[in-house]
Amino acid sequence: SSARETAIRVAAGAIAKKYLEDNLGVVIRGYLAQLGPIKANALDWGEVENNSFFVPDAKVVPEMEVYMEKLIAEHDSIGARVNVVATGVPTGLGEPVFDRLDAEIAHAMMGINAVKGVEIGSGFSCVELKGSQQRDVITPQGFNSNQAGGILGGISSGQDIEVSLALKPTASISQVTETIDTEGNSTEISVKGRHDPCVGIRAVPIAEAMLAIILLDHYLRQRGQNGI
Repeated sequence: SSARETAIRVAAGAIAKKYLEDNLGVVIRGYLAQLGPIKANALDWGEVENNSFFVPDAKVVPEMEVYMEKLIAEHDSIGARVNVVATGVPTGLGEPVFDRLDAEIAHAMMGINAVKGVEIGSGFSCVELKGSQQRDVITPQGFNSNQAGGILGGISSGQDIEVSLALKPTASISQVTETIDTEGNSTEISVKGRHDPCVGIRAVPIAEAMLAIILLDHYLRQRGQNGI
């Protein structure tokens, strides 16, 4: 399954992003949060477009470059984590049961090649949190946290929608590995050709596009149902 097919998604997402920003003030941005063992320790949106990794922390770029050079020399691959954030999302988008906003976002993100995990808000880290820590308390000034990632009960809360993706390392590498032939006999295979050692780097604009498409779809449903 080639990621080349995602080009059309990015094209459609670009239209969706423009409509959302121009008409609703919604801004959707993504970045590489982690490449293998190397994590971004800062979030500088202005840095994301300044390097080939889409990473928001300039200090880790040299380390990532060295790591990737070593990976290429070893003919191996690595996984990555991509975060995407939508700000300015209006409240009320989504449904409480069948078409929950978070469920449809997760469905769309899992449809991206190599994605094996999706988190919204605190995600899997909520396993270690107590209810008193996880809940987003609302005050007259608004919510005092965003553990839910901008979606409560399947409906947007007006906070930033925060989504995180885990992408696996590609299996199509040139290292020789065991397999079987068409007769079921043991043999070896080595995949030749051009393959990215980390597909997660290229997933940033795809994740942005998919989030934009889902948000615009739900906005159009809302407008069609309620006229707003």
